[in-house]
Amino acid sequence: MRDDDNDSMMNDMDGKGGRDRRMGGRKPAFRKKVCKFCTQNLTPDYKNPEMLRRYITERGKILPARITGCCAKHQRAVTNEIKKARVLAYLPFEKK
Repeated sequence: MRDDDNDSMMNDMDGKGGRDRRMGGRKPAFRKKVCKFCTQNLTPDYKNPEMLRRYITERGKILPARITGCCAKHQRAVTNEIKKARVLAYLPFEKK
């Protein structure tokens, strides 16, 4: 009787951390982000600070492409336009 208890305990502790596919341990489906500028045929512009605010944090940091979903070409353009808008005081360098 004691051996049966040990066998069942060993089967429960199979090194997977208690999670396996039967218990719903699947990862959620991943949806690829699409570049807004490519799909809508837009170009980033420093004179449009409302559009550029989507690409900076509350503290004024520029968000990376993996967060915004921009392609590399448009991420570079967005970065340059944000920097131009900061110099011309359309956007703040930092928020206090």
